[in-house]
Amino acid sequence: MDFSIHVAKVVRIGSFELWITESMINSWIICGVLILIALIVRNAIKNPKKVPEGVQNVVEFLVDTLDNFAETTMGKHGRKFGSFYGSMIIYILLCNISGLFLGPNIGAPPAGEPKVLIDFMRPPTADFALTFALAMITFTMVQGFAIKEKGTFSWLKGLTEPLWPLTPLNVIGELANPISLSFRLFGNILGGTIIMGLYYNLPWFALIGIPVALHAYFDIFAGVLQAFIFVMLSMTFVASAMD
Repeated sequence: MDFSIHVAKVVRIGSFELWITESMINSWIICGVLILIALIVRNAIKNPKKVPEGVQNVVEFLVDTLDNFAETTMGKHGRKFGSFYGSMIIYILLCNISGLFLGPNIGAPPAGEPKVLIDFMRPPTADFALTFALAMITFTMVQGFAIKEKGTFSWLKGLTEPLWPLTPLNVIGELANPISLSFRLFGNILGGTIIMGLYYNLPWFALIGIPVALHAYFDIFAGVLQAFIFVMLSMTFVASAMD
């Protein structure tokens, strides 16, 4: 099976080429699902009641849980980040578990390589480009809020502490955070995707019953765990930069 980037379409604008990849298409599908759910929920609670019930009760419980989680993790700054990190964890979670669902067939595998019996959706988080983009959001927030809370001079001074000869190591440490954050999510999800892809190329009699357990671990358990870890570390980095 080919685990390289699948290019679904190449759009040419003059001499410029825009590659639309399988990961982009799958990510758009997930975004579309989230937007549809948001519209349905918005319509269901168009006239909110003072005493919540039904969908409104579920939504308020979810929002309150995410706000409390952000406040517990980030301290006094947390509640204002609840909606942002709540949206992030839901998006990453759906990306991680999307391997459970059938996906679009981007094209036949290269000559000489076996074809997977079932064409499951490839999780967008199995593409380093997406996980690195998410990690860069965290990196930008870390530096931005550090400058906002401490001021530019104090932020630069912090890179020279505790001793100014350690400044290069401090800078490397800051640059390493988004790399390690993105590789952790990417590696775990891609590893599960590769194992499931190899497994589905086994003879049909080896597939009876066992894929359920593998999907439960690699898609659900690992997917939920990695989404939680990514968001938790992101919140910790931002909170540490602001204190």
